[in-house]
Amino acid sequence: MNQRNNVSQEFIAFAVQKEVLRFGEFKTKAGRLSPYFFNAGLFNDGESLLKLGEFYAAAIKNSGIEFDMLFGPAYKGITLVASIAIAFARAGENIPYAYNRKEAKDHGEGGVIVGSPLKGRVLIIDDVISAGTSVRESVELINGNNAKACGVAIAIDRQERGTGDLSAVQEVIKTNGIPVCAIANLSDLIQYLQHQNNLVQNLQSIQAYRQQYGVDS
Repeated sequence: MNQRNNVSQEFIAFAVQKEVLRFGEFKTKAGRLSPYFFNAGLFNDGESLLKLGEFYAAAIKNSGIEFDMLFGPAYKGITLVASIAIAFARAGENIPYAYNRKEAKDHGEGGVIVGSPLKGRVLIIDDVISAGTSVRESVELINGNNAKACGVAIAIDRQERGTGDLSAVQEVIKTNGIPVCAIANLSDLIQYLQHQNNLVQNLQSIQAYRQQYGVDS
């Protein structure tokens, strides 16, 4: 296994252990019945969040994306971006980060940006990309502050079609002209299930779902 593959397989095992990645029948925003569901909000204790940040940091380093700071869109992105900055600091890299408020604050320091001022190459952090709305809004906010959105890091790439032939991730890459890296994707999940006797019964439904809705990376 290469370094990326090691990270993705360890991450999926961790997500299954924490019941953040679940199997069954779940309705997606697109109205599809998905045989699996990933909810990063269930990484809800200090130990889990610390480990999650380390997985993100490893995936970001493996991606080769060059950046100067991190940005997490409210609300889920706030804890994610903080945990990743801590993970980098533990590894000896002190990286600034920022996040936004949903509504501008008119007292105190004011504004919508909290944390480090947006400048240079800014890497956007999110959990998954569904319709790409959060990324688009983040890109506009970053570019509007005279910084440059340089990429997006997510936890899971579902590798399934959006409204057209492209996946939500591919649409973000095409629309915004920036790379997207993921800790793991649907191909990694299928590879993981092939080696788990207690979970292999989910493999057929996930492969069928991919056959119907999937796209190549």
